[in-house]
Amino acid sequence: MNIEQTVAVITGAGSGIGRALAESFAAEGARVVAADLDAESAEQTAAQIRSGGGQALGIRADAGVTADIEALTATEFGPVDIYVANAGIIGAPGLGTEEDWNSILDINLRSHVRAAQVLVPHWLSRGGGYFVSVASAAGLLSQIGAAGYAVTKHAAVGFAEWLAITYGDDGVGVSCVCPLGVNTPLLDAVRASADPDSAAGAASIVQSGEVISAQDVAAATVAAVRSGSFLVLPHPQVLDMYRHKGSDYDRWIAGMRRYQRSLRAGR
Repeated sequence: MNIEQTVAVITGAGSGIGRALAESFAAEGARVVAADLDAESAEQTAAQIRSGGGQALGIRADAGVTADIEALTATEFGPVDIYVANAGIIGAPGLGTEEDWNSILDINLRSHVRAAQVLVPHWLSRGGGYFVSVASAAGLLSQIGAAGYAVTKHAAVGFAEWLAITYGDDGVGVSCVCPLGVNTPLLDAVRASADPDSAAGAASIVQSGEVISAQDVAAATVAAVRSGSFLVLPHPQVLDMYRHKGSDYDRWIAGMRRYQRSLRAGR
């Protein structure tokens, strides 16, 4: 896809991967709608893009609310060509409560579904569009310590697959981004937690591979959109891990249990 002169909406654009994505798409010539629950952070991202000569709007929006998604698609920039569903939360450790599940499902999964419900009909009538799902390697593998995160990221990957299969012949492109550890406020929050499940989860993230920058993830994502590639792996070793998991599921689960025991023992 030629990104120049497109309109790209980035959710969770106030910091971390979202801000890096907004800046990277703007550098490719897109007019960027930087959305975040924190209005000030969204505007800071947009202002930074404008200071570099790009075009950007900073808008406060809840990525899980349909009315807010509709507002993001009706700005002065015109129809949306690229929608990057990046907003996400780590959620509660362990099994969580009913309220915890509702919260993480709304942000990590239903926000993607609701955005597609708003955008896909327009893209079909226009002959094309592009949906980027920022999931996680946890969506291909799993996440020690946090059931909600592991489950919703698996679901986000599954929904992105379904979109690609269902609407690919109609001109709708889809990319699904699945990094391991990324140096963001989200990872910082997990590492700072005193909860033992969260501590084990944080250790598994930082030990699984190099903690890369948000800019690395953004560069890989932009390249995937340009080429129309579905699976985006900023950590290439995730593919080998995924293949290993699929080749012998029981062995993989046994290995993950051993690894979890070692993490809980502080090793």
